[in-house]
Amino acid sequence: MNARRSFTSGSKHQRGVALITAVLIVALATVLAIKVGFDGYLDQRRGATAFALDQGFEVAVGAEAWAADILAEDAKQNKKNATDDFTDAWATPIPPLPLDDGEVEGQLEDMTGRFNLNSLLKRNEQTGNLEKDPLAVRRLQRLMGLIDMEEKWASAIVDWIDPDVEADGADGAEDSVYSSQTPAYRTPNMPITRSSELLAIAGFGLDRFRKLEPFVTALPIGVPINLCTAPLEVLDALREGKREWSTAKQSNTETRKQRCFPTIEDFNSSLSEQEKIELKPVLAQTSSYFRASIWVTIGTTQFTLYSLLKRDQTQVRPILRSFGTP
Repeated sequence: MNARRSFTSGSKHQRGVALITAVLIVALATVLAIKVGFDGYLDQRRGATAFALDQGFEVAVGAEAWAADILAEDAKQNKKNATDDFTDAWATPIPPLPLDDGEVEGQLEDMTGRFNLNSLLKRNEQTGNLEKDPLAVRRLQRLMGLIDMEEKWASAIVDWIDPDVEADGADGAEDSVYSSQTPAYRTPNMPITRSSELLAIAGFGLDRFRKLEPFVTALPIGVPINLCTAPLEVLDALREGKREWSTAKQSNTETRKQRCFPTIEDFNSSLSEQEKIELKPVLAQTSSYFRASIWVTIGTTQFTLYSLLKRDQTQVRPILRSFGTP
């Protein structure tokens, strides 16, 4: 009797262990199945996203070519009307256009209308070397004052791009400042290729960059400012004295929808003879550099292309591209 009870008890124990083992095996198999399925889903999503990004790039390059055609056609029209202004076809944004499972949209901006940060340097006619242009520095300081930004940052920007290693006054910053950063780095001491390089200036920060960015650009030294498309604050920064253009922003903006305004003649009408001489190489009514901003959405994937286009008498070509940030 005792042997029978022992046998029965042992059988129940074995069945219990077997049941627990079976449950564990099923749980493990379930976990493995979910893991395999989830990894497969991730691989599928990665592949779809990579394909969408490749497709978005091709669509964006196609839109860039379309923008270049618009600028080339505008150049032909400019033979009759020698201005680039907001009445031109390029100034109208491309509305969202449908794609398979997405859309593309974009716009062209005249970079020649902005203050060129590289104009803070000029070439010495005797030595051929680059050196600070005090008049341009003062214009940048006035622009910063007009947008409620500390003028001292003009000196830091000069030191970032000028070829010497001497700080531009008390507000300047050369290698001695940047070598103490973490990680340490040095000033490039050369013209910049895009305005976002300002973010590398010690202490400048994203907030200041966002405030200044709509008014500045980075173009070759010597490119003049197109008065027809320049922000009104940039126009006021070109000369000393009271605010003339940005105080009547609404009426001036309405006038710009109808024609080039101000023309060089309009702008010069209130200048002294000395100011006319100083500003003559700075002023223009036409443009050669435009930025195409293109946004492509395919499914849940978004792709952004910023392309700096240069237009000359024979062609329009991209000279700088960036993805995600201008």
